[in-house]
Amino acid sequence: MFQDGETPGESLLATAGNRKFATILADPPWQFQNRTGKVAPEHKRLSRYGTMTLDDICNLPVERIADDPAHLYMWVPNALLPEGLRVMDAWGFRYISNIVWHKVRKDGGSDGRGVGFYFRNVTEILLFGVRGKNARTLKPGRTQVNMIQSRKREHSRKPDEQYKIIEECSWGPRIELFSRGTRPKWTVWGNQADDEYRPDWQTYSYNSSLSIAAE
Repeated sequence: MFQDGETPGESLLATAGNRKFATILADPPWQFQNRTGKVAPEHKRLSRYGTMTLDDICNLPVERIADDPAHLYMWVPNALLPEGLRVMDAWGFRYISNIVWHKVRKDGGSDGRGVGFYFRNVTEILLFGVRGKNARTLKPGRTQVNMIQSRKREHSRKPDEQYKIIEECSWGPRIELFSRGTRPKWTVWGNQADDEYRPDWQTYSYNSSLSIAAE
């Protein structure tokens, strides 16, 4: 959680302390250009969570807390892929590959409830970047396919399957930026990074024990 009066950069450095992280997972609170379509997270009708400008995300001192070598896993919406690559570069990482999350229904078919002004989005992209030399993934990464297929969770929350992949393919210590809740053996940072995190908007009934549901 952020302390009163702290900037996000100051908060991140305080969380890191003297530690350097070999694996960084980030799900930045992106701002969308079209805020009138009632799908952007910052739209007044939804007000799901606060967002950050692209410059503010780029200016986070991620490079200062990253080890050498290090891996970066960063979620980016399909519409903001160029911005995601810009952030990765600003944080001192070079793009290598990606993992695609295919959102499926209970029967395994594509979940067509995603948003999109040109195509109906049923995927999200987890960009993978590295810094330094000798930054190849660990041995399990050589056989790991770059796709996750699972059902949606509450708005914007990413699949738990990502953690198994990351923990097997990338070494520690590990930090999650813009985390929702906490996770054993991970350092977490963000204004929802605590044990008491619960979404305060409608979600899907199969995601958790939450009593509110969007279905």
